[in-house]
Amino acid sequence: MNFETAKLHLETSKLMGVSFLPVEAVSTKVEHDTVPNLDKQQELEQLCISHDASCQHCTTSTSHKQTVFGSGNSDASLLFIGEAPSLEEDAQGVPFVGEAGQKLKQIIQAIGLHPDDAYVTNVLKSRPADDRSPLPTEVDICGAFLKKQIEIIEPDVIVTLGSVATKYILNTNNGISRVRGQWGKYKNIPVLPTFHPAYLLRNYTTEIRKQVWEDMQKVISRLG
Repeated sequence: MNFETAKLHLETSKLMGVSFLPVEAVSTKVEHDTVPNLDKQQELEQLCISHDASCQHCTTSTSHKQTVFGSGNSDASLLFIGEAPSLEEDAQGVPFVGEAGQKLKQIIQAIGLHPDDAYVTNVLKSRPADDRSPLPTEVDICGAFLKKQIEIIEPDVIVTLGSVATKYILNTNNGISRVRGQWGKYKNIPVLPTFHPAYLLRNYTTEIRKQVWEDMQKVISRLG
């Protein structure tokens, strides 16, 4: 399926109620039967080791079992950035698992991509106590490693999920409701803020689904 066909499907699905139904996956930079870019993967693995040994936030925090660095295609065209690991992510060591993760996977599939074509991570690599929002000081410390992740992956598009990631990546004080769906830039990379999947699940209204769907159409158009 090419991008034009995918976009036609998106329009049809939108008219049918914005259901986030998966469509046939298409590959972006790396076909699934090829060997991934080992150099980038190795760089990410080394960065993870460096983070776990030296991040002044994560090495002093006592509210997590393990760090959750990121997962997906090291050569991804599309990078999703969330807030911080949840209790379930902390238990499994993988970002975006559980209901929010399944919803994000559905969204990725709905825009015609395979989940393995994207890379997903969070600003914070360790779970905050009681799943509270990350503090600005924590974001500043741990976020430095996120920026190095971006440098390694070199995505074509970044999608920030929620206010924490959006404020950090776009260096803004505006909340997600004010900037959702508006293109920004991180260095030379286009950035599109949208609602976090967890927020979408808590507010599963036609209006919120429509807004997220419109945001994803912008992403597929930019990738195309």
